[in-house]
Amino acid sequence: MAQLQTHTRRVVKAFLQGTSVRALNGSMVAYEGDVSFKSAGFGGGDGIAAGLKRRVAGEGLKLMECNGNGVVYFAVDGQEVVVIDLNNETLSIESEHLLVFAGNLRTDVAFSGMHGMASGQGLATTTVTGQGQVAILSSGGPLIHLEVTPQTPLVVDPDAFVAARGNLQQSIRTDVGWRNMVGRGNDEAFSILWQGSGVVSIQPAER
Repeated sequence: MAQLQTHTRRVVKAFLQGTSVRALNGSMVAYEGDVSFKSAGFGGGDGIAAGLKRRVAGEGLKLMECNGNGVVYFAVDGQEVVVIDLNNETLSIESEHLLVFAGNLRTDVAFSGMHGMASGQGLATTTVTGQGQVAILSSGGPLIHLEVTPQTPLVVDPDAFVAARGNLQQSIRTDVGWRNMVGRGNDEAFSILWQGSGVVSIQPAER
């Protein structure tokens, strides 16, 4: 399968040897060799059912497929990038942070509950499942990886949440007024509670 590797903090490169990767539309910044590019289609390469589920959820994910032999470089707006290896695991990720992925991986949508509709964040999350590599974007600096254990659950601002993996359970907490305490305004607020065992990744900036 294709291999992903960070080239700099803000650029990731994919090594293709008669293989392919799927990447965010418009994220290719350069390439070497004999490589072709095409739309991954309505379902992002995972079928019409996946595309319909994303449309219902409002979880936009527009992907292109890169095939051939060579090296392709990807970046988006100077954001930092990290490559994560998945070994028959599931990664939950906000779709705008998914840059490129390679290997035997499939995307889907997971719903976390209707309470997330107030802000638009946290209602539905893209999942990437299988064996391969995923390159993830982070705004404001490198991703911050926070461990969750049965003894130490974690509460996260949905505007800072990027990704999570492990044996984790997600639920919505309504925290009316907490944003007022930190100057975030008067809207009804909610946060995401993570319980179980795993890792939650956040960015040092808010959407």
